[in-house]
Order: sequence, then structure tokens, then C-alpha cells
Amino acid sequence: MILPFADRRAAGRQLAAALAHLKAEAPVVLALPRGGVPVAAEVAQALGAPLDLVLVRKIGVPGAEELAMGAVVDGADPIVVRNDDVIAASGVTRTAFEAVRARELEEIERRRARYIGTRRRAPIAGRTVVLVDDGIATGATVRAALRAVRARRPKMLVLAAPVAPPETVDALRAEADAVVCLATPEPFGAIGYFYDDFRQVGDAQVLDLLARHPVPAEG
Repeated sequence: MILPFADRRAAGRQLAAALAHLKAEAPVVLALPRGGVPVAAEVAQALGAPLDLVLVRKIGVPGAEELAMGAVVDGADPIVVRNDDVIAASGVTRTAFEAVRARELEEIERRRARYIGTRRRAPIAGRTVVLVDDGIATGATVRAALRAVRARRPKMLVLAAPVAPPETVDALRAEADAVVCLATPEPFGAIGYFYDDFRQVGDAQVLDLLARHPVPAEG
């Protein structure tokens, strides 16, 4: 492991090496957009796997949006995860929480139309699934994503990330069948501290990577 990672692609190549044992499982790779997509694309390339998305959004504290007070995943009945300790410490009311949740669901719908459209979706039921992000901080977003994927009944659910705090990794072990994390530094700070290049990933890059890793037709 080399830390800091040069960029998300470099982190993805290192993560792919740690996941090489899963290639025989013919896995499906799921990315959390947008930052997780370049990492996941490298994993999908190495494992010969289709690449798909889990549309999940952090619910940030008003005025301190990078601090997650929860997360929401799309669906007919959206899965919501709350960080009650953050909500209490920030003094966020139920009304304020719901307002941010609603805005994030709107962004999920925008991303669904932009990124997925009529694209074929990866089958999840009965498959080994690797859920990938570019790093994990509080774990709220990833926890929501894991629960949404678990509801689709995969054979095995693996969480993979280049970097995360050790206590977050430990807490997430209850949500996945396996957790692969290359680095668990303390003190942690922010995910971007562990990358030389952590520039924002744009819609165009997400679309390009999805186009390079299509989901094949069944049968």
C-alpha cells in the first residue's frame, strides 16, 4: 500500500489487487457516485466485472454539509440512515433533517436520469457484490448503501475502500460479509488528506467510465 494515493485510479488499482481472490466469483462491482466510480472502475477492470451504481446521498448538517447526519438511498421506499449523535450535537430539528433528505432525493433522481437512463442494470440476487467508494468517514452513506444492496439478496456482500477510520471499519463489519480497507490511519481527518489528487469527479467522467464497463445481457 502506498499512502497517500496518487489519485482515485491509483487507489483503485491497489484495491483491485487486494480483491483479486474474488475474480473466480464473477462478481458485480457497485460504485458510490461520484467519487467512488473511478476507484470502482479499476476494480471492475481487474476482476472482469460489470460496473453499476448505488445512488445514495449524504444528508449533511445545514451549514456544515460535509458532516453527515445521515444518508438516503433511492427506491420506492427510500432507505434512510440517521446519525443520531451528530443530529443531537448539531441541534438539527426533524423538520430540518427532512428538508435536507428531500433535497438529496431530488439529486438522486437527477443522477438516475443522467447516469442510468435506459442503461442495463447489474443483477444482484445470488451474486457476489463488491461495493466500492473512494474512502469512508462517518460511514453513514456506506451503511445506507449496504442495507439497500442487502435487501436485493446478494450471495455475498463485500465492502471495499482505500481508506477509512478504524472505528468506522469495525462498525461496518456488521453490515457486510467482508470489509477490505487498505489503510485505517489515526488520526483520520478527511478522506482527501490521503490523496495527492482528490479533485471532484464530474458527470462526464462518470458517464465515460460507465460506458467502458457495460453490464452484459444475461444468457
